[in-house]
Amino acid sequence: MTSSAISAPALALTIAGSEATGGAGAQADLKTFQELGVFGIVNLTCIVSFDPKDNWNHRFVPVDQQVIADQLEATTAAYGKASGAPTVLETVKIGMLGSPATIGTVETALKDAAFTNVVLDPVLICKGQEPGHALDTDQALKAQILPLATFVTPNHFEAESLSGLTINNVDDLVAAARKIHEISGAAVLAKGGVRLEGADAVDVFFDGETLEILSAPKVGEVAVSGAGCSLAAAVTAELAKGATPLEAARTAKAFVTEGIRNRVVSGAPFTALWQGGAGR
Repeated sequence: MTSSAISAPALALTIAGSEATGGAGAQADLKTFQELGVFGIVNLTCIVSFDPKDNWNHRFVPVDQQVIADQLEATTAAYGKASGAPTVLETVKIGMLGSPATIGTVETALKDAAFTNVVLDPVLICKGQEPGHALDTDQALKAQILPLATFVTPNHFEAESLSGLTINNVDDLVAAARKIHEISGAAVLAKGGVRLEGADAVDVFFDGETLEILSAPKVGEVAVSGAGCSLAAAVTAELAKGATPLEAARTAKAFVTEGIRNRVVSGAPFTALWQGGAGR
């Protein structure tokens, strides 16, 4: 075996949106992959830029479906199972998709590529049950992408939406993690974060056999931009390197805690996790 083969990094793909200020989305994913020693690849689904003239609300621009399909085609041709590459791409993270059309495009690509690890950060955008684009998108994600996932990382709101349960405490979060596993068959890391009362930020891991509560002292009481993206990306990176789902969850929790502790302040009304914080 050559020295170059020995040192070749694991590969990880993120299918996600660009977030212009650099705190979340594909930017956060790539920085996380790099910090954890994984060669990162990104296929963009949309471009998000907050609007400072409109209370920093999202401005969302979808990437054309053919362009998304072309990116996925190029990536799998270069690194997929039939590529002949010495290191095969077997691990993917799914971030913001944003529309039923994009969900359909990505669903086809996932089935064709047959990835070993599919980490879903289930970005749900509908806050109620009103009919329309948001609800259609969320329903498509649950019906078409969730069944393909091997690991799911819902935040508090997403865990309530996926499980159908109200989450007020750690016991509720445990019940939701169990329910989401039952629905999806995937390992689940349900994030309580700062949303639950108490001194600690609590997340719950459940894979059908092992239940573990991951806890760390809260760093402030306000959510930090990029924390959810980076947690799922850290799980993805660790799985790509061969970690078990539980090992990946533990490493991701520690990584994000340090990133929040070393967060970056800007002129926007939110702070951003710094992926380099874990290496300080």
